[in-house]
Amino acid sequence: MSLNLPNALTAARIFLVPLLVVALLTKFEGRLIFGVRKELVGAAIFALASLTDWLDGYLARRRKQVTTLGQVMDPLADKLLVTAALVSLVQMGLAPAWMAAVILGRELAVTLLRSLAHARGLTMPASPLGKVKMAAQVTAILLLILGREHVAGLVVLGQVSLWVAMVAAVWSATDYYRRFSRAIGTVAAAAGAPAARPMAAPPVSVAPLSERGRLGW
Repeated sequence: MSLNLPNALTAARIFLVPLLVVALLTKFEGRLIFGVRKELVGAAIFALASLTDWLDGYLARRRKQVTTLGQVMDPLADKLLVTAALVSLVQMGLAPAWMAAVILGRELAVTLLRSLAHARGLTMPASPLGKVKMAAQVTAILLLILGREHVAGLVVLGQVSLWVAMVAAVWSATDYYRRFSRAIGTVAAAAGAPAARPMAAPPVSVAPLSERGRLGW
């Protein structure tokens, strides 16, 4: 439960979540934060938080500091960051609410499946589709934030990336459910298999009473 460097980076990512929301949704005078456009500040915060998502896992594996605290905090930090960013984009009119709802609904569904699998002693590693979804999400959010006031073409690219993220989210959720159902079916089949019949003890011959004296009884 020690707060080592990878866990500290994860905690920092959680701390950056409210700062991201403040930067994107607060109406600053002149849309400036310390002389910098608020969209640039928000994009920088999100990029830094996304970088810690990769860096904490890399350091935990390299330094052999994988802990239970980190395994719990890391997915929580990811979901908080993505939820805050997508809700902010919807509020800013840069992302459709229904697409954000589909992506966030997928996150909740997969979290539920993983919790159920963990309760049954099963492990469900992240799928390649989930990594594609995460990369598309990060790209879409950054492009949509930066393209609002600077380059209109970035908004189009961001919307395309958001579509990719949504499709990957639905596809990966289906894959998670398929693997979960197959794993549960395997466990149920193993539990319902008939137990091996115990080996019968070899018969014991007992000498008749008339011969016990000769056998030393």
